[in-house]
Amino acid sequence: MSVEEWLGRKNVSDDNVNTRLVKSYSPTLDPYMAAGQAVPLGLFWCLSPDIIPAADLGTDGHPRLGVVLPDLGYGRRMWAGGSVEFFAPLQPGDAVQKTSTIADIAYRDGRTGKLAILTLEHSYAVAGETRIAERQTIVYRGGSATGTGPAPTVANPAEQMAVNLGPTALFRYSALTFNGHRIHYDEPYATGQEGYAGLVVHGPIQATLLLNVAAKALGRTPAQFCYRGHSPLFCGKDFTVCFGETDKGLEGCVVNDAGEMTFGATFLA
Repeated sequence: MSVEEWLGRKNVSDDNVNTRLVKSYSPTLDPYMAAGQAVPLGLFWCLSPDIIPAADLGTDGHPRLGVVLPDLGYGRRMWAGGSVEFFAPLQPGDAVQKTSTIADIAYRDGRTGKLAILTLEHSYAVAGETRIAERQTIVYRGGSATGTGPAPTVANPAEQMAVNLGPTALFRYSALTFNGHRIHYDEPYATGQEGYAGLVVHGPIQATLLLNVAAKALGRTPAQFCYRGHSPLFCGKDFTVCFGETDKGLEGCVVNDAGEMTFGATFLA
């Protein structure tokens, strides 16, 4: 199957916001979650993961390229960016239908060499009504791990929280999302095979923390959330999640212990 033949390909799957998932999710990331949410913010990233036989997994623990997503010629994967719109909240017990579409495939030159960029569109619907719409960008590359990001953009945050996540939190989150990527729980693989400085904190964890710090400051879920990963964030070291108003609007960022931004976001209240 050629790369072009993957464009427009859809996958429809069903899942439930069941009691066990809701009860397991918040303790994994406590005490960093906003209060008052019947379904904790970011839980939708746990719904309808790709579940395939072990024989179809790649050496990195993800589904082997060409099985669920196209093989674009590069093996190193990064959850790079995207945007989310919230139309209505999910509720406990909801039966959710997730529709995923391969929207775009592109090749570019990056800081570390050639990149393949895959854009996916996801909708999460309940009884035919779209509750959440997401546009997600995944970057595939060769070479070594990426370097550091630019300085943080939120100079005087209205809300910020100090975070430290250990290996157990990363492992539990991988289990909740059925994410087999070994950079999050297999340190010898992460450092020896992919060239990272340690276990890598999941992109969706950083996005979830940004969503929750924004909700704490706003007193509600933002209507829209756009995010971008800048550089890896490593497990076991303190980092800060910030939200505030800048001259560009409502912004958030994740800043590592060296003062470098690993993840950035903009919000529409």
